[in-house]
Amino acid sequence: MRYRLTFVAGLALGYVLGTRAGRERYEQLKKSARQIAQNPAVRNTAETAAQQGRVYAGKAFHTVTHKVGDHVPESVTQRVRSLRERNTNGFPEDDWGTSNT
Repeated sequence: MRYRLTFVAGLALGYVLGTRAGRERYEQLKKSARQIAQNPAVRNTAETAAQQGRVYAGKAFHTVTHKVGDHVPESVTQRVRSLRERNTNGFPEDDWGTSNT
């Protein structure tokens, strides 16, 4: 799935950069993308995906911690701690710009 999304994003970028339709078509595509991104259904889906990602990342963290134990270098341990502490009201900072509600 990740490769499909990457391919589609690359295809869209190639079209925008390579098109001869001009500035009007670019602005039209930009407006359409903005409308899609502001759609409540799309935003809710993105928030749900982000929340599930955080849940799976937490589970993976605990699994790796139990299997690896104290074999992790101190620099990696410090980085993980700093990332875990970088949260607001119990929720990690969301790089997608969506709310955590």
